[in-house]
Amino acid sequence: QVQLVESGGGLVQAGGSLTLSCVASGRTVSSYAVGWLRQAPGKETEFVAAISWTGGGADYADSVKGRFTISRDTRDNTKNKIYLQMNSLKPEDTAVYYCASSQLYSYTNFLRGSFDYWGQGTQVTVSS
Repeated sequence: QVQLVESGGGLVQAGGSLTLSCVASGRTVSSYAVGWLRQAPGKETEFVAAISWTGGGADYADSVKGRFTISRDTRDNTKNKIYLQMNSLKPEDTAVYYCASSQLYSYTNFLRGSFDYWGQGTQVTVSS
């Protein structure tokens, strides 16, 4: 089992930057891919980015490519830290952001929001 705790959300002006953090813990956490998803009010959950077990591969939603960067600190095998650096933020980036993990690295599954474990979420609000 993997436990996920997000932090770093807040209020930022359009054009600004914010970094979200996720602590993923568990005996087998190093074998899980980790992703970020978001849900805006009244909308469905949307895939944002994902990173592989080793941190060597990553995928992004088209809406955030070139603006967001996902990274992973794997030095601790039982507690990984995953970051989402968000630059050039837009009001449409406003959402609750969730960290999630998956044993299978599948971009198709990620687009469907198919992850095994989820965190509680952290609110990001971008003002215009």
